[in-house]
Amino acid sequence: MLKEFKEFALKGNLVDLAVGFILGGAFGTIVTSLVNDIMMPPLGMLMGGADFSDLFISLNGETYASLAVASEAGAPVIAYGKFINALISFTIMAFALFFVVKGMNTLKKKEAAAPPPAPPRQEVLLEEIRNLLAKNQ
Repeated sequence: MLKEFKEFALKGNLVDLAVGFILGGAFGTIVTSLVNDIMMPPLGMLMGGADFSDLFISLNGETYASLAVASEAGAPVIAYGKFINALISFTIMAFALFFVVKGMNTLKKKEAAAPPPAPPRQEVLLEEIRNLLAKNQ
């Protein structure tokens, strides 16, 4: 059983998947920072100083100064501003992954379209000898 697990764990596809998963997590952190720290402040300023991450609806009917105050009070809220941030993050990540996959597909097409390399001279000579022997028989 240990031998089977070792074979499974060391397969190339599993290692590639693990590397992709780790890079995806790191990329997600970068996109989240891009959205929260760079894109949302100017967008919020254009919309009258609104901070999207602080937009919420209180479900108990009371008014709170901020989402943090409502959370401290234990109020049930719908934090739709955080959802807007998540949608923007998702959109940016989807576009980035689209361009990565598109680039990889372009490289694969170029690789597939390239003519195969010429066989070594020895193989060409052996094929000629084989053809001559077949012709003489």
